[in-house]
Amino acid sequence: MERVCYVGMDVHKETIDAVVMDLGGREPRFEKRISAHMSAVRRFFDPLLREGAVVAGYEAGCLGFKLYRELRGMGVRCVVIAPSSIARAPGERVKTDRRDALMLAKLLRNGEGQAVHVPEPCDEAVRDYLRARADLKVELKRYRQRLQHLLIRHGLVFVDGKNWTLRYRRWLGQQQFAHEALKETVDLYYGRILELEGRLVEMDQRIQEMAEGQRYGQAVGRLRCLRGIDYLTALALVAEIGDFRRFGSAEQFMAFLGLVPSEHSSGATRRQGGITKTGNRHIRRLLVEASWHYRYSRPPSAGLRRRREGQSEQVVVYADRAMRRLAKKFHRLVGRGKSSQVAVTAAARELAGFVWGLMVGKIELHEQAA
Repeated sequence: MERVCYVGMDVHKETIDAVVMDLGGREPRFEKRISAHMSAVRRFFDPLLREGAVVAGYEAGCLGFKLYRELRGMGVRCVVIAPSSIARAPGERVKTDRRDALMLAKLLRNGEGQAVHVPEPCDEAVRDYLRARADLKVELKRYRQRLQHLLIRHGLVFVDGKNWTLRYRRWLGQQQFAHEALKETVDLYYGRILELEGRLVEMDQRIQEMAEGQRYGQAVGRLRCLRGIDYLTALALVAEIGDFRRFGSAEQFMAFLGLVPSEHSSGATRRQGGITKTGNRHIRRLLVEASWHYRYSRPPSAGLRRRREGQSEQVVVYADRAMRRLAKKFHRLVGRGKSSQVAVTAAARELAGFVWGLMVGKIELHEQAA
């Protein structure tokens, strides 16, 4: 029988605390702090690999998946463990790198701990690009707020419509300022706003190119048949999730996105609260935004009909069924007195189920269940 050792690693930018345990051992075989440079990591694992199989693991975090890929290339079975799946005793008040590494080694030995999905390098690059766009959107919003607050402090309030329309921009260009320093400040903010807007336009064009490429084109085309989902959301779903078949059911996919209700039940009492908000926050936000399109019961728009061109009739029928069901869900909840935010979150949960069914080919099965 091949010998197997388990290596728990507490990974930092410059160092790695490693604890090695054998399959039947109660105590660690040894522990060591090594440099995070790959040459030092290789020197640490080479003797262990000569003895037999090695299973290593570390917590998912800001250091990403580079170590995972390097270890897999060396022949180490590496696991990136979700921090949320690591249980800690309520009375535990001592936390050290060595204790964390030991806990990870025990989890690996016992077959516990939930592994996160490690994307392909190309998918990870697309994911980072999409998240960078989200960061730019947040920065653009902040600069717009800063400029508006500056104008309000000086008594300049736009009352002839919505902000940041063409009329608003003409109004802004007509303003006169008593001091040159104030004008320079306004120009600084507005110049940054124009720069960010231009950069976002360029990024959206690049996102469309990637979405229509060979790797993502087919999946993105199917997802764009759903109301509220266009290039940005569709590409994010494909790049972030990867293989949708790793979720055994639509309910599992909903739970992964944190769109299922939290629950605290005991005995005959059952209490449900807000959504759990676990898992992939970026995709959850995009699906909630997409679900606002289901506030209205109306036929497909001209843009949606164009997006559906070239897709199979089965996919279009499935997307229409989702459109009717989600709009009905939204209006039913609002009619019961629920807020629009609660209703749209419930619609987002069901939209996630339709997305899963579309991507794993469960269209007929979902039709029967609906």
